[in-house]
Amino acid sequence: MIRTIFWDVGGVILTNGWDIDQRARLLTRLGVDPAEYEARHDAANFYWERGLSTAREFFERTVFFKPREFTFEQLWQEVCGENGVLHPECYQIIDRLNACGLYRLATLNNESRELNAYRLDAFDLRRRFAYFICSGYVHEMKPLPDIYRAAIDISGLPPELAIFIDDKQENCDAAANFNMKAIRFESPAQLRAALLDMGIEA
Repeated sequence: MIRTIFWDVGGVILTNGWDIDQRARLLTRLGVDPAEYEARHDAANFYWERGLSTAREFFERTVFFKPREFTFEQLWQEVCGENGVLHPECYQIIDRLNACGLYRLATLNNESRELNAYRLDAFDLRRRFAYFICSGYVHEMKPLPDIYRAAIDISGLPPELAIFIDDKQENCDAAANFNMKAIRFESPAQLRAALLDMGIEA
């Protein structure tokens, strides 16, 4: 019997937090050369998404390494404004799973501490999940093993009793390597059908 259902956030419930398209769109609007930014992104992001640096430190390395006509606070407001609900129907699935009382729902996502906190509050996710496994909290990212190990340990339950939902196949494969059942998300309708195949009505 399934007891725990882990959810990715960006690409499943919400838009991605700070992906390459969002970066190009926002930075161009602010007069920042996206190519110049991207040359610095990966090295700084390694620490930011693992919770080893702050958002201010991240953007000092990638944007404010030279004078700009805007402040960090203005940039951060714009970054947050790029976020939104991707699939409202996923809220219905989550609420139905919670209402039946059979499962503990948790997030398992790659995200900086600050963006994760903003999104949990702004999009009403805190009351929908029992706990949150985020790369910014546990200092490792999917699909590397340690973030799945942390999720299983924190759940307090065997991995065989868990389902992991994610839109990227490599992340699903990594979860399966820990004996979790995995569903690669394509759409809310496809997710409902996949859960039903596992005996879960949502």
